[in-house]
Amino acid sequence: MSPGLHSERTRLAWVRLGTVLAAAALGAAGVGLRHRAGAGVTVLFALAALSGALLLLRTGVRFRRVERALRDGRPLDDTLDARVAWLGVLLLVAGALSLVLTLAP
Repeated sequence: MSPGLHSERTRLAWVRLGTVLAAAALGAAGVGLRHRAGAGVTVLFALAALSGALLLLRTGVRFRRVERALRDGRPLDDTLDARVAWLGVLLLVAGALSLVLTLAP
């Protein structure tokens, strides 16, 4: 295996995470809108989709920072991206729970 490919795999993992987060949130928001679940549910899903989009937008910047940190032999601080991902997943779960509770008879 070539050195440096781990940063490429990590970049692709962030792309997958952002894409799945945004797509799942948008799909769930569509379900919520079709079933008239309420604005709160839609807002949770919209914020989750926004966090996925933000992760996708930051992919290029993050990749260049990782490459630079590896080249310079210094540690990389990914706390902002990890927190955005955590928040997006938390919003998606909260929206899903709210949607289920809203639609339950």
